[in-house]
Amino acid sequence: MNEFNFKGCFEIRELLGKRADDELALLELIEEVPADSIYYHTSSYFLRHFYIAGAYPNDFATWAAVQIRDRVLGEKLAVITPSGNKGIEDIRLELIDILDDHLSGLKTIPAVSYGQPLYFMQSKIIVIPTGIAVGNLFDFKEALRTIDASAIYNHVYEARLRDRKGRSDFSHWIDEVLGMPDLAQKFEQIDSYMYSLEGLRSKFLNLCEKALSNG
Repeated sequence: MNEFNFKGCFEIRELLGKRADDELALLELIEEVPADSIYYHTSSYFLRHFYIAGAYPNDFATWAAVQIRDRVLGEKLAVITPSGNKGIEDIRLELIDILDDHLSGLKTIPAVSYGQPLYFMQSKIIVIPTGIAVGNLFDFKEALRTIDASAIYNHVYEARLRDRKGRSDFSHWIDEVLGMPDLAQKFEQIDSYMYSLEGLRSKFLNLCEKALSNG
């Protein structure tokens, strides 16, 4: 089957009953919470922010910078994204290394004074067929223009945690089915962790329109 089937998704969330009031507690909880919690606070951050790409693209970085007011740690944690061939456990280890190194250089543990604790959540993604299938680049572009933003999340962010060797479903299909490796590479060259889902939609549409105009 050579058609691209667009699939949206939604997130089932669960409160874990664990909270961090300071940076040491954050480290300790990151070490022990289920992988689905690390997923919620890093990768699915983008599913909850359709329109705005924050300065701190995961919940841990945002909490450190805004609630603890430790912008140095916030910036360190902000560089962690579920990109490339990383799995959730790889992300967990990166978080632990950064926190451990940061705390080792402090005399006192930064804690919440006027802000809010970080309440740990976990989530699972449920994939939903949209009923939209396309077989060429023009139809792909037209579908991409109107599909729910959750489908962009599913085919870009979620896909990279599946067995795609770090590639989005979009670039994989464009390369393997349409036989357009240059366009597929341009899709992959966009740093999706710098944009909101709607920002990504615009970037992908521009690439498709240029490719179509060039024949």
